[in-house]
Amino acid sequence: MGQPVASRGHAATPTVGKAMLNKYARAFFTRVLTPFAAFLIRRGVSPDTVTLIGTAGVVAGALVFYPRGEFFWGTVVITLFVFSDLVDGNMARQLGRSSRWGAFLDSTLDRVADGAIFGGFALWYAGGGDDNVLCAVSIFCLASGQVVSYTKARGESIGLPVAVNGLVERAERLVVSLVAAGLAGLHAFGVPGIQYLLPVALWIVAAGSLVTLVQRVVTVRRESAEAEAAAAARQHDQGSEAAK
Repeated sequence: MGQPVASRGHAATPTVGKAMLNKYARAFFTRVLTPFAAFLIRRGVSPDTVTLIGTAGVVAGALVFYPRGEFFWGTVVITLFVFSDLVDGNMARQLGRSSRWGAFLDSTLDRVADGAIFGGFALWYAGGGDDNVLCAVSIFCLASGQVVSYTKARGESIGLPVAVNGLVERAERLVVSLVAAGLAGLHAFGVPGIQYLLPVALWIVAAGSLVTLVQRVVTVRRESAEAEAAAAARQHDQGSEAAK
C-alpha cells in the first residue's frame, strides 16, 4: 500500500504507514522487518503481492468492523495491515526495483483503501449509528479525498508541478480519522464520552479536505496561467527573431 520513493520510482507521497511513525520508529521497524522481508523474497513473494495483501486487509478491517460500530478492533486490524507499507518498501529496496507499474499500483490501491475506510464510517452512520448528517460527512470525506488526489495527478499529467502542500493531505486524513476511530472504540470498554472523537475528526477532515481542494485548484489555475504566458512570450520572441 505504499512503497518508499526510492524503491518504487514515483513522487514523494506520504503514506499512512509512514505518517504514523516518526523517523526513529521507522528506523527501528525497518531493522525489525528486514529479516521478514528477506524471508518473503526467498519464498518468491513480490512487493506487489504484499501491497495487494495489505490493501485487502485494510479493506476487510474497514468494511467488516466499522459498519458494526467496532471501531477499536477495526482500527487495530487496519493498522496492522498498514504496516505492509514498511514491508513491501523494504522488499523493493532489497531487490533494487523501481517501476512505473509499482507507482501506479501503489496509488490505485491507496484510493481503494481510503474509500473502504470512509465508506465503513458512512455505512455505520447510515445504519446502527443512525446519523444521516455524519453519514453525509463521511461520504464527503471519501469523495473529497479522491478529488484532492485527482487534482494533483491531473495537474501533473498536463505538465504542471502543482507545487502546493495542502492543509490536509492523505496522510493527515487517515491518521486523524484512524486515531479518532480507535479511541472512539474504547467507548465499548466503558470509557465515557470518548465516542464523540470520531464525529469531531470527520468534521475536521471534511473541512480540511475542502480547503486543500481549493488550494490545489487555485494553484493549478495560477500555474496554468503562468505556463501559457511563458509559452506566449516564447512564441512572440520566436516571431520577432524570424522577422529580423
